[in-house]
Amino acid sequence: MSVLAVEKPAFMAEEDIAIFEDAVGKFFDEHAPESTVATWRKNHCVDRDMWTKAGAAGLLGLSTPEEYGGAGGDYRHEVVLMDQLGKKGVDGFGASLHNAIVMPYIVHYGTEEQKRRWLPRLATGELVGAIAMTEPGAGSDLQGVKTTAKKTGNQYVLNGSKTFITNGQTANLIIVVAKTDATLGARGVSLLIVETDGTEGFERGRNLDKLGHEAQDTSELFFNDVKIPTENLLGVDEGQGFFQLMGQLPQERLNIAVQGMATIERALELTIAYVKERQAFGKAIIDFQNTQFVLAECKTEATVAKVFVNHCIGQHLDGKLDAATASMAKYWVTDLENKIVDRCLQLFGGYGFMNEYPIARMYKDSRVQRIYGGTNEIMKLLIARTL
Repeated sequence: MSVLAVEKPAFMAEEDIAIFEDAVGKFFDEHAPESTVATWRKNHCVDRDMWTKAGAAGLLGLSTPEEYGGAGGDYRHEVVLMDQLGKKGVDGFGASLHNAIVMPYIVHYGTEEQKRRWLPRLATGELVGAIAMTEPGAGSDLQGVKTTAKKTGNQYVLNGSKTFITNGQTANLIIVVAKTDATLGARGVSLLIVETDGTEGFERGRNLDKLGHEAQDTSELFFNDVKIPTENLLGVDEGQGFFQLMGQLPQERLNIAVQGMATIERALELTIAYVKERQAFGKAIIDFQNTQFVLAECKTEATVAKVFVNHCIGQHLDGKLDAATASMAKYWVTDLENKIVDRCLQLFGGYGFMNEYPIARMYKDSRVQRIYGGTNEIMKLLIARTL
């Protein structure tokens, strides 16, 4: 039961969703207990066999059609997975990126041959997915990418570098944003699929040392005259990459809001339990009016956020979630996430500053939510265009 008294919307209250939620929770209890996640944080990478275990349990490709090896579910199943990842504290496991960002690009834009070639292997965990958008000199401005893919005969020659790539040390299927025609601006951007195993000219750089998300392998990637066949162009025609990206970014931004909501709920649950146990000046911290007021404000704001996120999920399931509303969810929930986690940490006192406490890790991990998927400032620009 959530600390928030928000009734599940009807589309999330169906029996099969509840059964699936229970199964996902049990999977993470068994395969990602705190001791295992602590090892991932120490190694700065999730164990590779976690991916094959998740694939065997049917947790990869949740919303991918069964005919392509997926589970045949829908976005609700992705929401359950993201929610459980957050609430169980499964730091670093990039399954939501793999499932709800990488695989949908292939589902929506891939040719029939591409779908049958890649999706079943992504669903088993044989392939781990990543998407390489960001470059050292281009972040939210995707039209500014410098990576090029020049067509020579029946192949492309890929040159460039990417950074901040989630799953970067592990992924062996990477969707690369590149310029196939640098003279055409947005219409010269294409998405190309690179299978990295044994590919000459592909190099992984540093597993980046980050403020938070220590268990996540976030990396630099280098493409030096990497030759890939023309059939690895996502879709049929060159120059569709920017429009493909714009079509999928609303879901990516909603994903971030869903993840932020899970963190908010976990932070409140842990904090309420702590202040009821911790004593100061002869009474529980919960008995101080300041504590009550802080948590009352946090619960109220979290409730508003939960209702809005549920609304956005419903809109998305109906195919009605527009880019501006997704941007509202992304920026507002992640701003709130950082605010609430900070206030909760304060109630832990000195223990809140200790990495052994989940609230300290949530504090660090939450900060990037306001940056990736498009900065919150960019979200406001997108919203402002609708005024």
